[in-house]
Amino acid sequence: MGWRFGPGESLFPWILFPGGVFFRVIMRYFDYSNGNLYCESVPIANVADAVGTPFYLYSQRTFLRHYRRLDEAFGGIEHIICFAIKANSNIAISRVLAREGAGAEVVSGGELYRALRAGVPSERIVFNGNGKTEGELKYGLESGILMFCVDSEQELGLLDSVAGRVGRKAPVAVRVNPDIPVETHPHVATGLKESKFGVALDRAMGCYEFAAGADNLEVVGIHSHIGSQLLDLAPFRDSVSKLTEAIRQLRSRRIDVRYIDLGGGLGITYEDEEPPSYEDYADMVAGYAREVGCVVVLEPGRSIIGNAGILVTRVLHVKRSDVKTFVVVDAAMNDLVRPAMYGAYHEIVPVAEPDDGAPKMRADVVGGICESGDFLARNRDIPLVESGDLLAVMSAGAYGAAMSSMYNSRPLIPEVLVSEDTFKLIRKRPSYEEMISLEISDDE
Repeated sequence: MGWRFGPGESLFPWILFPGGVFFRVIMRYFDYSNGNLYCESVPIANVADAVGTPFYLYSQRTFLRHYRRLDEAFGGIEHIICFAIKANSNIAISRVLAREGAGAEVVSGGELYRALRAGVPSERIVFNGNGKTEGELKYGLESGILMFCVDSEQELGLLDSVAGRVGRKAPVAVRVNPDIPVETHPHVATGLKESKFGVALDRAMGCYEFAAGADNLEVVGIHSHIGSQLLDLAPFRDSVSKLTEAIRQLRSRRIDVRYIDLGGGLGITYEDEEPPSYEDYADMVAGYAREVGCVVVLEPGRSIIGNAGILVTRVLHVKRSDVKTFVVVDAAMNDLVRPAMYGAYHEIVPVAEPDDGAPKMRADVVGGICESGDFLARNRDIPLVESGDLLAVMSAGAYGAAMSSMYNSRPLIPEVLVSEDTFKLIRKRPSYEEMISLEISDDE
């Protein structure tokens, strides 16, 4: 196939074969059968016929398997898994996960609304973000969320004031910036001292002193999130070590915390990355968590949903110039911005299975946006394609639909959820009239 999978996707129980040899069982819910690419038991071409292209397609069995494996890996310690809504904000996804016991990590009032509408219990919701408004703080207080992860001294003061007016005590954790370098794209490295996020460890103690003495605040936790798409456990170990030391210092000042929130950030496989397993991550965290006796809060997003989703698009033209070949498709950077924004790699495969040894072409896979940066792949070797062929852009479940826009007045594309042999539309494609329905013109 060419693509591999991240945490939770390919590690299955060992099976004993004759002769005492053990093998891992690998299940794929995106794979070829009878010459066509399937999602679970659904031919992807059938979905394309039903909803039109482009569209996002999610495998429910895949993201449930990821969630369950993470939950099982941390089974030896008390924990709460709060799915990061920003990775994929479709209510249908959060609803399925909520039924499994998942909470939610939100960074805006809109995400809080989505989580609540999806049936996530408010006491399993953590509110992050460095720019919460008074209205958002009030909304979180009135909703009875688990805790606010406060990002600055100023936010602590604002939250104290809002809580006083609402008449509720605000549960708080301080987002600590541990100044830990990580190997990832600079735009998603969040734990360095020059990052806009969090409070330096030495200043965090002052925040906790203030919160402990405030009339309307209750210290309940400590939080850190050092980055996204991380492929090494060493930075996580450094972070949790610093957090546990901070907890000891707080307790020496008679300030206790019940929750240690480790954020998210565990990477997945897009091309040839080899991320740590959930089990190795849990083994590393467990000792620290037991040492301080805290409930572990996890905020996974990409590792749950990333490899559970694909973008399906149709080839419009194959355009050949003197120096380059362009495969022009009906999806574009407004649908999947990661390649343009981060230079991110997504495997692209044909929906109709190519023959072994079929010839390939080197091409840029591009969309119809009026930007030279509008591409899904550059200088990529792919099987020969022609107008009308369907392509699948793999590992697009995280930060795909959630970051999409209507740039160039292109409607948002549908999202489809597959469960075994059935599929359902979970976001429709708006009409042009619906697309402009929030706008007001002088002649109306």
